Amino acid sequence: MSVKRRRHSPEFKFRVALEAAKEHQTISQLASEFSLHPNQISNWKKELLEKGKTVFQSNGKHKLQAIQESELYEQIGRLKMELEWIKKKSAPFSVDDKRGLIEPDHPVLSVRRQCELIGLNRATYYYEPAKETPLNLTLMRMIDEKYMKAPFFGYPKMTEYLRKQGYWVNPKRIDRLMGLMGLRALVPKKRMTRSNPDHKVYPYLLRNIPIVRADQVWSADITYVPISQGFMYLVAILDWFSRYVLSWQLSNTLDSAFCLEALDRALEAKKPEIFNTDQGVQFTSNDFTERLESADVKISMDGRGRVFDNIFIERLWRTVKYENIYLRGYDTVMELHQGLDQYFQFYNNERFHQSLDYRTPTQVYYDCQRAEATDSDG
Repeated sequence: MSVKRRRHSPEFKFRVALEAAKEHQTISQLASEFSLHPNQISNWKKELLEKGKTVFQSNGKHKLQAIQESELYEQIGRLKMELEWIKKKSAPFSVDDKRGLIEPDHPVLSVRRQCELIGLNRATYYYEPAKETPLNLTLMRMIDEKYMKAPFFGYPKMTEYLRKQGYWVNPKRIDRLMGLMGLRALVPKKRMTRSNPDHKVYPYLLRNIPIVRADQVWSADITYVPISQGFMYLVAILDWFSRYVLSWQLSNTLDSAFCLEALDRALEAKKPEIFNTDQGVQFTSNDFTERLESADVKISMDGRGRVFDNIFIERLWRTVKYENIYLRGYDTVMELHQGLDQYFQFYNNERFHQSLDYRTPTQVYYDCQRAEATDSDG
């Protein structure tokens, strides 16, 4: 039996895309709330960010509906009855709670109207969305922890590791999950980070160049962050010399927009001589590279499969995850955002680094800037 394809209004698409763009919930949470496939939400968010609100508007002319006086009186009576019904159910409820409020046999209010009144998508009442299973979320958490210890593990070795932990998994499944997480083995072979063949790839500029001052080289990278109800992506921009985190941003999708936001914040005060990234589509996008070029910043990109090109930010991810994310076990995006904000302040201002002679990144970064300012004045 064929499944009838669900149709969604432009207003509904815009509302879902806007919720995704707010970054307050994971894609898995939104998929459950609106009864949609996660990929559909990601696509709508991408379209909204690229084209704005008008992307979902129909090209056809909107017809005006005239309401006769008799129909108006009928509406007033119906609204009074609906108001009485909703007053009884006015407390804040979760999606599951709202499902329980629906009365299928109500003599007047249809299921559809009840859903509208309490803010529940009608399809949610009937439909269980496709999303990552609890087992997959557990596997992704285990993959992430192992990857922090063994970044040279590709999906074949990761599959064997999980099997030894008692999870008899298919290599294709682990390949897909690692791709979703944006992970690739740090070995001389094809990377799992996807590049766009239409985007320009820049040469690697840092070979045999000593890093001797702040703002000489910045780098950016993206990592997967697990929370109890799904996962987010985290991008950070780091100064190589001082290890100072200049900016960071969370997103529920692996797109270019949140990377651009982080870049714009970092460039507000200073700029580097060289900006280094991998060849991922987020960093090779025209918007990202044009932003750097307009600021007169040289662009450097890791060679495919090179292990140590961006090693400083790989170490940052290991530090953040073992000292904060894994220990805290965040439940919501809001908690994650607040926790990371506190941690990065601690990391920059209070965490001593042995490689920095037991100084903090903030001390090294601003001491270097003050020294350069003194030299230039002299």
